[in-house]
Amino acid sequence: MQAARKRLAFVTVIFWLLLAYIMAALIWWFISLEQQNNQMMQLRLSEISRTDVAYTQKAAVIRQIQQRKHAQYVGEGIIFMMLIILGAVIVFRGTRRYLLLGQQQQNFMMAVTHELKTPISVARLNTETLLKHKLDVTHQQRLLQLTLSETDRLNDLCNNILLASRFDSGAVSQHREPLNFSQLVTNTVEHFATLFSDRKIAASVEPEIHLTGDPLLLNILVNNLVENAFKYAGSNKTVQVKLSKSESSVKLVVADEGAGIPLPERKKVFEKFYRIGDEKTRSQKGTGLGLYLVKKIVVDQGGTIEIEDNQPQGTIFVVRLPNEKRQNS
Repeated sequence: MQAARKRLAFVTVIFWLLLAYIMAALIWWFISLEQQNNQMMQLRLSEISRTDVAYTQKAAVIRQIQQRKHAQYVGEGIIFMMLIILGAVIVFRGTRRYLLLGQQQQNFMMAVTHELKTPISVARLNTETLLKHKLDVTHQQRLLQLTLSETDRLNDLCNNILLASRFDSGAVSQHREPLNFSQLVTNTVEHFATLFSDRKIAASVEPEIHLTGDPLLLNILVNNLVENAFKYAGSNKTVQVKLSKSESSVKLVVADEGAGIPLPERKKVFEKFYRIGDEKTRSQKGTGLGLYLVKKIVVDQGGTIEIEDNQPQGTIFVVRLPNEKRQNS
């Protein structure tokens, strides 16, 4: 991250130096042309005899030519300056975006490598333990359950990567169907309650809330929000999941009691690969795709997502989706 910042700072300094040089050259040429224009006017005036009866008329014509040249130089200078500034801004923003994207992709590769190695290592270790040792049924079931949980985690990671790629290419094919969104949210809560048996999760789910949408995408939406809350909630904090319905929308609220998200970061967290902090020192796991997919799915579903402060601390994600009546109208 530090190297990327140094590269960006270096590119920024070089960019502004080049832009300053180009602007200085443009101003110098404008001054030179103005001086040449004034000298030409003085030369032409000197060629006219002051005793000439048409001196005043000829001098006026020469001054009009000088003024037209002045207006031409000013107009062309302004146009060139605007084009240079516009081109410079486009080049600078493109270069900056390229460097930042490269750093985000590098962070993504580091995160994915870590995320892949952990479940694979756990599954391998558990399998070797089962093969080398004769364990009682209870221990066997526990190791198998841990292995299954890690494979589920690996499967979720692969689904996120594949879905992000499909969203980027516009190749997401949805299978929309009526579904019980209340049951889907309840199943997700129960899954995380089992997966994190030592953590606290509180759910308030209004029953029989139905939506029309892609079950897989909506499951990923809820799963990513709850998983994100568990990452940042803190070990002794409670994750809250609420689902309710009004006349206009279905409201899903996922709240944690973690450190919260600073206001300047709230739009950035939905960007692809973006994660708060340094990848090398960050303790929370993740790839920077979870909230990116959440935003994509919510927008694709015709809904909205907002980030609010939790009190006394933490973050609240509020998702509003069109309810069944609105979708059918």
